[in-house]
Amino acid sequence: MSETEITTPSVTEPAAAASEPAGQPAAVAPQETQQAAQQAAPQETQQAAPQEMQQAAPQAAPAAPPPQVQQVRFADFGLSPHILRALNDQGYVHPTPIQAEAIPVLLKGRDVMGAAQTGTGKTAGFALPIIQMLLAHASTSTSPARHPVRALILTPTRELAVQVAENVKAYAQHTPLRSTVVFGGMDMKGQTVILKAGVEIVIATPGRLLDHIEQKNISLGQVQMLVMDEADRMLDMGFLPDLQRIINLLPKQRQNLMFSATFSPEIKKLANTFLTDPVTIEVARSNQTADKVTQVVYKVAENQKHALTAHLLRQRALKQVIIFSNTKIGASRLAKGLEQEGMSAVAIHGDKTQQERMAALESFKKGEIDILVATDVAARGLDITDLPCVINYDLPYNAEDYVHRIGRTGRAGASGDALSIYSDKDERLLADIEKLIKQTIRRGELTGFNPAPAYGDGAERRPRRDEGGRAPAGRPAERSERSERSDRGERAPRGAGASPYSAGGRRDKVDPWFLKPYEPAKSAAPAPSATLGGASAKPKPKLAFLLGGAPK
Repeated sequence: MSETEITTPSVTEPAAAASEPAGQPAAVAPQETQQAAQQAAPQETQQAAPQEMQQAAPQAAPAAPPPQVQQVRFADFGLSPHILRALNDQGYVHPTPIQAEAIPVLLKGRDVMGAAQTGTGKTAGFALPIIQMLLAHASTSTSPARHPVRALILTPTRELAVQVAENVKAYAQHTPLRSTVVFGGMDMKGQTVILKAGVEIVIATPGRLLDHIEQKNISLGQVQMLVMDEADRMLDMGFLPDLQRIINLLPKQRQNLMFSATFSPEIKKLANTFLTDPVTIEVARSNQTADKVTQVVYKVAENQKHALTAHLLRQRALKQVIIFSNTKIGASRLAKGLEQEGMSAVAIHGDKTQQERMAALESFKKGEIDILVATDVAARGLDITDLPCVINYDLPYNAEDYVHRIGRTGRAGASGDALSIYSDKDERLLADIEKLIKQTIRRGELTGFNPAPAYGDGAERRPRRDEGGRAPAGRPAERSERSERSDRGERAPRGAGASPYSAGGRRDKVDPWFLKPYEPAKSAAPAPSATLGGASAKPKPKLAFLLGGAPK
């Protein structure tokens, strides 16, 4: 008899024993009643114990998953002791969900397309397996031939390239592997020297990489692994022709990796042309925002965005905040305006040189600057610790950029605030964002916000007068700008206002000189030439006939 069959009567027998006394109470003797009670007591005790265990089991079930996640350690992946030592130096012991899913698959040599929330450690998810697999080719030789390029990591922006390069360098610091980063906006000489000395891992932007390829500073003939970080942005920003040129220079047999926070269906279809039988890893729902980021939107008039931004900064006493603008000139104007109000702000965008952008980011990370106004060039890859808040001065035109923007805060499980400002013309952009993230963003209340005249608009415009020259009802009569200027003796505007009478029949003070009819200026008589006669005129020297003189 099976175990299930044994436990089934034990459940039904107490029910039968209980039903018999209830159905036939007169036929039960007192002794039988005592025996039944004695038999029922152990059975009830045995029955109550399983019920208590069954009730306790569901209560303990929710607490079971966290210990299982914490039990996974980087050492369980079989990583090299040199890599584990570097991770210990960084204070990393347990992997994030994307790392726990991706590292074992990548170590098997499979192509991977991974999607996870921004700030969950995608960089370590592909950097650690790359370093582990390249350790078999590591060499301490100084010969460049011993250090060919074996791993290529492509990023869409310079800031993201620098961020990835810093992480790779930290993870490989105890190994003989070499790594470098190449991007535009800087002199190529320093990058050329490093490339020709030999490096195994190259982090690059597509444009500058092609420049080095054309000058034959780098060879991609031995690349074993290709990584496209922020792959959707790479393909969406028009890098497809450059990527195709780079891919054509790579060996056919290689491992391809794509990592990003967002993957649209169109991008997935296009990515399949680069990947071979890829393993899709999605730790969280596609285009999902972090749970610990509080999202709030505020609606104001378009010309009150600057005043509301300054109000939010003062009200919340924010010291480390990134403000995103859609345009370069808008970012510069906002940063300048905040500085004029006594705040420490700086702008970074595509028109800034690479040295200026790196200096601004470094000052912001050190706390020397409180506010960083940036375009979407800084929305991806920036890993700034303890960033409490992000403000969207303009809602992004691409809804997926919203996920990357607010992903700058609330990283590595921390909490943060994402504040957005919009006006009537941004209703469609807000609807696209809420449709993408599949949630409704909470509308905030503007408590204590008294909008002043819009920044840069000057004083309030004066009310217009009606056709009779009277001010509108309910407003005090004010002198028109034309009458004030005429009282000061300034020139009145030409056209309809040149008449001495206004539309209502009131005579304005006008200089009579302006009422004179037009008189054309008399042409001045030509001044007498000194060479046409006169005593003071010098005689003209005679020339020979051969030189053009007149014949005698």
